[in-house]
This record gives sequence, structure tokens and C-alpha cells, in this order.
Amino acid sequence: MKHLSLLLLGILLTAGVAAEEVGSVSTKFKWFGPNDKVVIEVFEDPEVPGVACYLSRAKTGGMSGAVGMAEDTSDASIACRQIGPIVVSAAIRSGEDHGEEVFKKRTSLVFKSLQVVRFYDRKRNVLIYLSFSDRVIEGSPKNSISVVPVLPWPEG
Repeated sequence: MKHLSLLLLGILLTAGVAAEEVGSVSTKFKWFGPNDKVVIEVFEDPEVPGVACYLSRAKTGGMSGAVGMAEDTSDASIACRQIGPIVVSAAIRSGEDHGEEVFKKRTSLVFKSLQVVRFYDRKRNVLIYLSFSDRVIEGSPKNSISVVPVLPWPEG
């Protein structure tokens, strides 16, 4: 019972940044429950003002998907863009926050999630966002990256 309580607490604490759904398309018809879909979501990097990331990911439908019991596939893509002045903190510039998690979403009831982590390439002055799926026992090698050059933003 103690292990279950710790697991549930861990799930609640990893809620992270919420993504806003932009839209979706159906990929497979289901007789009962919602169809399987590809969902497009957007979130802004909570530590780097001026960057927004768009994720497209698979979402399993059917009855199990409707009640949150389905496991989504590891298929996802990411595209991040500068949407305003970018402010890169000293911790990010120094590499101290290398590989910091900026987004996490559960893709199964307990054991699987989609994550986005951030890296900074000082030599080229770019932010790199990596999306991948992990699982408690075995993750997936499927991944996607997006690179955002840190450029001056015109005053407007």
C-alpha cells in the first residue's frame, strides 16, 4: 500500500506544464468511444520566455482511451519557435540545466510518458528541444528534435 501511495504521489508531482490543444485529426474509426487521433498541442517553455513548442502525438481512442486506460504509441513530433524576446538564464547558458525537463505528459495510466527536455548549444547559440517517450521498464528510441536559434527580437 505504501508503494502505491508513493507512486500516485509521484504521478501528481510530475504534472508539469500543461499543453493547450490546438486541434486533432482522426486516424482510425472506433465503433465505441472516441476515434484514434493525432493531436496537436502547444506549450511555452516555462524557463525560457519567448519559446513555444508544438507537439503532434498519437492518442488512442476506443473505450479504454475514453476512460484513460489506453496506452498511446510512442509516435510524436516537435517543432519549437521563437515567439518573442528570448531570455536564456545563466544556469542554462552554463550547461547547469543541460537536459532539463520542460514538459511531461502521461501516455498511459501509470508507466509511460511523453517528455520534452531542453539543451543549449553555446557555440551556436541555439536551444535544442528533444521529445521522446519513456516507460518504467523500457523506453522507446523514437524521438524528435527542434532547434531554436536565439535571435534578437524587434521592439514592437
